[in-house]
Amino acid sequence: MNRFSVAPLSNLTQTLAAVASGTQAPDLVITGCRILSTYTERMLADKEVWISKGRIAAVKPAGTFQGSANIVDVSGGIIAPGLVDPHIHIESSMMTACAYSEAALLNGTTTIFCDSHEIGNVCDTEGIEWMLEDARVAPLNIYLTLPSTIPSTSAEMETCGGDLTPHKAGAMFDAWPEIVALGEKMDFVPVCFGDDRSHGVIQEALKRGRPVSGHIYGREFVAAYAASGVTDTHEAIDREIADDFLEAGIWIFLRGGPPTTPWHSLPEAIKAVTELGASTKRVCVCTDDRDADDLFTFGMNWVVTEAIKAGVDMPTAWSMGSLHPATRYAMDGDFGALGHGRRADLVLLNDDLQVKNTWYGGELVVEDGKVTSVLDEQLTHDRYQYPQKAFETVNMPEKPSLLPEPPAKPSEVTILRTELPGIVTLHKKVKLENPSSDWSQFLTDNDCCHMAVIERYGVKGNIGYGFLQNFGLKEGAVASSVGHDAHNVIVAGHDEASMALAIETIRASQGGVAVVKEGKVEAFIPLPIAGLISDLRAGEVAEAATKVKAAWVEAGCTLPYMGFNLLPLSVIPEIRLTDKGLVKVPEMEIEPLFKSLQE
Repeated sequence: MNRFSVAPLSNLTQTLAAVASGTQAPDLVITGCRILSTYTERMLADKEVWISKGRIAAVKPAGTFQGSANIVDVSGGIIAPGLVDPHIHIESSMMTACAYSEAALLNGTTTIFCDSHEIGNVCDTEGIEWMLEDARVAPLNIYLTLPSTIPSTSAEMETCGGDLTPHKAGAMFDAWPEIVALGEKMDFVPVCFGDDRSHGVIQEALKRGRPVSGHIYGREFVAAYAASGVTDTHEAIDREIADDFLEAGIWIFLRGGPPTTPWHSLPEAIKAVTELGASTKRVCVCTDDRDADDLFTFGMNWVVTEAIKAGVDMPTAWSMGSLHPATRYAMDGDFGALGHGRRADLVLLNDDLQVKNTWYGGELVVEDGKVTSVLDEQLTHDRYQYPQKAFETVNMPEKPSLLPEPPAKPSEVTILRTELPGIVTLHKKVKLENPSSDWSQFLTDNDCCHMAVIERYGVKGNIGYGFLQNFGLKEGAVASSVGHDAHNVIVAGHDEASMALAIETIRASQGGVAVVKEGKVEAFIPLPIAGLISDLRAGEVAEAATKVKAAWVEAGCTLPYMGFNLLPLSVIPEIRLTDKGLVKVPEMEIEPLFKSLQE
């Protein structure tokens, strides 16, 4: 049950017309406010907003209404439309959709477009449907951009739980009205070279009039990608490729990530506007990925302020986080502005753009920066309950061997190397003159640790082995069941005992992120739903995430754990590790860990 449902405009036209014309009293009047107009990108002083049946009936001069109604005087505060996030992954927050709603509303976000490819990669269309059912109950406007690349690479490159064919994609579009677009087409190289399956999925979207979202690295791919029907991307990492995207007719979603993470690309990409003079009319801001505690601190409102710091004026920046995303998805008749007839999804801001109150469908759900009792009731008692099957997805080999067998002869070893601060990984070749099952000296000589990716679907029990350089792990091990995109289990460590303890901790909880130090579990986030998501409230998940991040940093890890989770993602150059082994990108070829020096 969703107690915050609002009827469609088609059912309310007469009521709203009567309220706007003064012949019927509104349910709520918010008066004494400055209006942030996303239509004209300016501030309007001394206004009031009339609300009826969860929608805006009119915006009038302050003091116009003189009758009996619930009147809230905000004493000169700014009333703005709720923010609209055009590209996020709920699973990255490690929360359910219901739990995610709490943090979003506290940050003034009332509408999101999510790509649930993570649970889709684990549980196929069934997992996506669980997320959709969760979203229907959540106190947030949640729409889905259908995961488009499941698996993200071919079966020869990794083992995955899902397989979203063009036929399945078409059936999902037809069955679920909340699916409004095709999600990020991550296999951009096959798309650009005309792969049948990749284009089959795109065509299922286009023939239904659904827009197609993108994910691309490299200016050389822009033309073919755009010609394939892709019309937005969140991967504009600098001003040049952002400019290319805009000229090719592709919307850009400027990704604002916490400044310490590799995905804070907004400051560079926004230069297409501030330095090259591009219009913002097809420019949005988005969060993309947020872990649990970062979601509270670095929400959409924070991304908007980052755009302002980068040189965009305040009303335009807020429009990039509200009206522009709504327009991109052809939903500006409901969201993103304070136009008459639109949903009463509003936020009260102070002059620093801090969110004080949030109204969702005309209901006050956040007051003075805190969740109201009516929202707390929804989040506590009326949440979607995932089926038991969702809690039984981690099926790994028992007591797996986590270190590679040494080669029989002197060999060349391929070492994967992180390249901070970004998420691109490089590799190098080193000589192993005297192979031994004791790898300690090799690790010391090459400033690296062991790394393994364990297939967790009970298919063949594959384990891919590697060595990770420039990661900084001092001792012990770290592990996660959120290894993108197949979400096999990834572990890094200096000794097999520590690695095994981290893996067994994950197995026992059917998912999670673990840090092991001195033979014990230092910190752990249980993620029992599909090995990706906690079943707890947002604050509880955030608290656990804070502890893991602190232990992660204390362990010396230079790559944040969300970046660590990307190390198996074999669509990001130049080399990754999956359960099948080292994968070269974009060649999509397996690279041997050892190559005999005598060959």
